Amino acid sequence: MSHQPSEDDRTGHPRFATLWEQYAARVQAYATRHVDADTAQDVVAETFLVAWRRLADVPGDPLPWLLVVARNTIANQRRSLYRRGVLNAELNRVAHLVRDGDGPDVDVSERDSLLRALARLTPREREALLLTGWDGLAPDDAAVVAGCSPSTFRKRLSRARQRLTASDPPPDRAPALRPVVAQELS
Repeated sequence: MSHQPSEDDRTGHPRFATLWEQYAARVQAYATRHVDADTAQDVVAETFLVAWRRLADVPGDPLPWLLVVARNTIANQRRSLYRRGVLNAELNRVAHLVRDGDGPDVDVSERDSLLRALARLTPREREALLLTGWDGLAPDDAAVVAGCSPSTFRKRLSRARQRLTASDPPPDRAPALRPVVAQELS
């Protein structure tokens, strides 16, 4: 188990200053080889923040340890960007479906409310609701599409409905999911 240095252990700690002076440029060079210059600065800052927090864990030869922290920081940033891109693509896709399926008489606030409610769900919960509410599949058929057991799918669907109900606007403003009719797809 690692020892978390207390504030007294770290205050004015010369070891951290030495780490920064001797290795910040090398961590910067490593980060710059893997990401753009602005992101590299963020990676260096995050790397040394971790070093500050875990100063007692930094080994006698700190450069490999610092570069591993930098590599992990870069990987975390890439995963975050990827997840953000996937979420944006999914929300754009759902917005496109809602726009294409609704006529001009649909209130924009209803559409916005539906999109906000769907965005608060996990991707699996959103898929469960859309497979049953939008595509009109029975839970057992939707489970096949989702690639899970019928009982797992029913749990997802139940959780999704509970979360959606918990975040619903007042009943007179609640949007309804409208199943896609086969004629609309052609």
